[in-house]
Amino acid sequence: MPSGKILGMKKEVVREIAGFFSESKAMVIADYRGLTVEQDTEMRAALRKANVGYKVIKNSMASLAAKESGIDGLDAYLTGPTAVAYSAVDPVAPARLMAEYGKKYAKLEVKGGVLEGKVIGLGDVRALSEMPPKETLLSMVVGTLGSPIGGLVNVLNANVRGLACALKAIAEARGA
Repeated sequence: MPSGKILGMKKEVVREIAGFFSESKAMVIADYRGLTVEQDTEMRAALRKANVGYKVIKNSMASLAAKESGIDGLDAYLTGPTAVAYSAVDPVAPARLMAEYGKKYAKLEVKGGVLEGKVIGLGDVRALSEMPPKETLLSMVVGTLGSPIGGLVNVLNANVRGLACALKAIAEARGA
Protein backbone atom coordinates (compact mmCIF):
# COMPACT_ATOMS: atom_id res chain seq x y z
CA MET A 1 0.00 0.00 0.00
CA PRO A 2 1.51 3.36 -1.03
CA SER A 3 2.12 5.98 1.61
CA GLY A 4 -0.19 8.96 1.91
CA LYS A 5 2.44 11.26 0.43
CA ILE A 6 2.95 9.10 -2.67
CA LEU A 7 -0.80 8.59 -3.07
CA GLY A 8 -1.30 12.37 -2.89
CA MET A 9 1.37 12.90 -5.56
CA LYS A 10 -0.26 10.33 -7.83
CA LYS A 11 -3.68 11.94 -7.38
CA GLU A 12 -2.16 15.28 -8.35
CA VAL A 13 -0.67 13.74 -11.52
CA VAL A 14 -4.05 12.21 -12.40
CA ARG A 15 -5.72 15.64 -11.91
CA GLU A 16 -3.12 17.24 -14.19
CA ILE A 17 -3.68 14.61 -16.89
CA ALA A 18 -7.46 14.91 -16.52
CA GLY A 19 -7.06 18.67 -16.95
CA PHE A 20 -5.47 18.46 -20.36
CA PHE A 21 -7.79 15.58 -21.33
CA SER A 22 -10.75 17.89 -20.61
CA GLU A 23 -9.26 20.96 -22.32
CA SER A 24 -8.10 19.18 -25.47
CA LYS A 25 -10.13 19.29 -28.64
CA ALA A 26 -8.22 16.28 -29.93
CA MET A 27 -5.73 13.71 -28.66
CA VAL A 28 -3.80 10.98 -30.41
CA ILE A 29 -2.57 7.95 -28.49
CA ALA A 30 0.56 6.23 -29.76
CA ASP A 31 3.11 3.58 -28.91
CA TYR A 32 6.53 5.22 -29.11
CA ARG A 33 8.56 2.08 -28.31
CA GLY A 34 11.71 1.87 -30.42
CA LEU A 35 12.14 5.55 -31.29
CA THR A 36 15.65 6.86 -30.81
CA VAL A 37 16.30 9.93 -28.69
CA GLU A 38 17.05 11.95 -31.84
CA GLN A 39 13.80 10.87 -33.50
CA ASP A 40 11.78 11.61 -30.36
CA THR A 41 13.44 15.01 -29.97
CA GLU A 42 12.74 15.92 -33.60
CA MET A 43 9.09 14.88 -33.27
CA ARG A 44 8.63 16.77 -29.98
CA ALA A 45 10.10 19.92 -31.54
CA ALA A 46 7.67 19.71 -34.48
CA LEU A 47 4.75 19.14 -32.11
CA ARG A 48 5.79 22.06 -29.91
CA LYS A 49 6.10 24.33 -32.97
CA ALA A 50 2.48 23.45 -33.90
CA ASN A 51 1.25 24.11 -30.31
CA VAL A 52 0.64 20.42 -29.73
CA GLY A 53 1.45 18.98 -26.31
CA TYR A 54 3.09 15.59 -25.95
CA LYS A 55 3.35 13.46 -22.83
CA VAL A 56 4.35 9.93 -21.98
CA ILE A 57 1.78 8.64 -19.49
CA LYS A 58 1.37 5.56 -17.36
CA ASN A 59 -1.67 3.62 -18.57
CA SER A 60 -3.20 3.32 -15.11
CA MET A 61 -3.03 7.08 -14.57
CA ALA A 62 -4.37 7.79 -18.06
CA SER A 63 -7.28 5.43 -17.37
CA LEU A 64 -8.12 7.19 -14.10
CA ALA A 65 -7.81 10.61 -15.76
CA ALA A 66 -10.07 9.53 -18.63
CA LYS A 67 -12.75 8.43 -16.15
CA GLU A 68 -12.38 11.72 -14.27
CA SER A 69 -12.73 13.64 -17.57
CA GLY A 70 -15.79 11.68 -18.67
CA ILE A 71 -14.07 9.90 -21.57
CA ASP A 72 -15.41 6.36 -21.91
CA GLY A 73 -13.74 3.57 -23.87
CA LEU A 74 -10.15 4.81 -23.77
CA ASP A 75 -8.87 1.78 -21.86
CA ALA A 76 -8.83 -0.29 -25.07
CA TYR A 77 -6.00 1.92 -26.39
CA LEU A 78 -4.01 2.06 -23.15
CA THR A 79 -1.78 -0.96 -23.65
CA GLY A 80 2.01 -0.98 -23.79
CA PRO A 81 4.01 2.24 -23.68
CA THR A 82 1.64 5.15 -24.20
CA ALA A 83 2.29 8.67 -25.40
CA VAL A 84 -0.42 11.27 -25.95
CA ALA A 85 -0.27 14.19 -28.39
CA TYR A 86 -2.97 16.76 -27.65
CA SER A 87 -4.16 20.20 -28.66
CA ALA A 88 -6.70 22.58 -27.17
CA VAL A 89 -6.60 24.79 -30.28
CA ASP A 90 -6.40 22.74 -33.49
CA PRO A 91 -8.18 19.36 -33.54
CA VAL A 92 -6.39 18.26 -36.70
CA ALA A 93 -2.77 19.09 -35.78
CA PRO A 94 -2.07 16.17 -33.40
CA ALA A 95 -3.45 13.62 -35.87
CA ARG A 96 -1.63 15.15 -38.84
CA LEU A 97 1.74 15.37 -37.10
CA MET A 98 1.56 11.95 -35.46
CA ALA A 99 0.54 10.36 -38.78
CA GLU A 100 3.38 12.18 -40.53
CA TYR A 101 5.94 10.96 -38.01
CA GLY A 102 4.33 7.50 -38.00
CA LYS A 103 5.10 7.28 -41.74
CA LYS A 104 8.59 8.68 -41.22
CA TYR A 105 9.41 6.38 -38.28
CA ALA A 106 7.84 2.93 -38.55
CA LYS A 107 8.40 2.35 -34.82
CA LEU A 108 5.86 5.06 -33.91
CA GLU A 109 2.48 3.34 -33.92
CA VAL A 110 -0.70 5.39 -33.64
CA LYS A 111 -3.30 3.41 -31.67
CA GLY A 112 -6.35 5.68 -31.53
CA GLY A 113 -7.48 9.01 -30.20
CA VAL A 114 -10.10 11.28 -28.74
CA LEU A 115 -11.97 13.98 -30.65
CA GLU A 116 -14.15 16.43 -28.73
CA GLY A 117 -14.41 13.99 -25.79
CA LYS A 118 -15.33 10.94 -27.91
CA VAL A 119 -12.94 8.03 -28.40
CA ILE A 120 -12.07 7.38 -32.06
CA GLY A 121 -10.28 4.48 -33.70
CA LEU A 122 -7.22 4.35 -35.90
CA GLY A 123 -9.27 4.80 -39.11
CA ASP A 124 -10.84 7.99 -37.77
CA VAL A 125 -7.44 9.32 -36.70
CA ARG A 126 -6.13 8.66 -40.23
CA ALA A 127 -9.14 10.42 -41.77
CA LEU A 128 -8.61 13.36 -39.42
CA SER A 129 -4.93 13.52 -40.34
CA GLU A 130 -5.80 13.81 -44.04
CA MET A 131 -8.06 16.81 -43.57
CA PRO A 132 -6.69 20.04 -45.04
CA PRO A 133 -5.56 22.75 -42.62
CA LYS A 134 -8.15 25.11 -41.14
CA GLU A 135 -7.06 28.02 -43.37
CA THR A 136 -7.58 25.91 -46.50
CA LEU A 137 -11.03 24.81 -45.35
CA LEU A 138 -12.01 28.42 -44.61
CA SER A 139 -10.82 29.57 -48.04
CA MET A 140 -12.84 26.76 -49.64
CA VAL A 141 -15.95 27.89 -47.76
CA VAL A 142 -15.41 31.53 -48.74
CA GLY A 143 -14.90 30.49 -52.36
CA THR A 144 -18.08 28.42 -52.28
CA LEU A 145 -20.04 31.29 -50.76
CA GLY A 146 -18.59 33.77 -53.24
CA SER A 147 -19.37 31.68 -56.32
CA PRO A 148 -23.17 32.25 -56.38
CA ILE A 149 -22.66 35.96 -55.71
CA GLY A 150 -20.24 36.15 -58.64
CA GLY A 151 -22.77 34.40 -60.86
CA LEU A 152 -25.49 36.86 -59.82
CA VAL A 153 -23.22 39.80 -60.61
CA ASN A 154 -22.50 38.35 -64.07
CA VAL A 155 -26.23 37.86 -64.76
CA LEU A 156 -27.06 41.39 -63.65
CA ASN A 157 -24.14 42.78 -65.68
CA ALA A 158 -25.38 40.87 -68.75
CA ASN A 159 -28.81 42.53 -68.46
CA VAL A 160 -27.26 45.99 -68.07
CA ARG A 161 -24.87 45.29 -70.95
CA GLY A 162 -27.79 44.17 -73.14
CA LEU A 163 -29.77 47.28 -72.25
CA ALA A 164 -26.77 49.50 -73.03
CA CYS A 165 -26.28 47.81 -76.39
CA ALA A 166 -30.00 48.18 -77.22
CA LEU A 167 -29.98 51.88 -76.28
CA LYS A 168 -26.84 52.43 -78.33
CA ALA A 169 -28.45 50.73 -81.33
CA ILE A 170 -31.58 52.88 -80.94
CA ALA A 171 -29.46 56.03 -80.66
CA GLU A 172 -27.50 55.13 -83.80
CA ALA A 173 -30.71 54.33 -85.66
CA ARG A 174 -32.27 57.71 -84.76
CA GLY A 175 -29.02 59.54 -85.48
CA ALA A 176 -28.76 58.04 -88.96
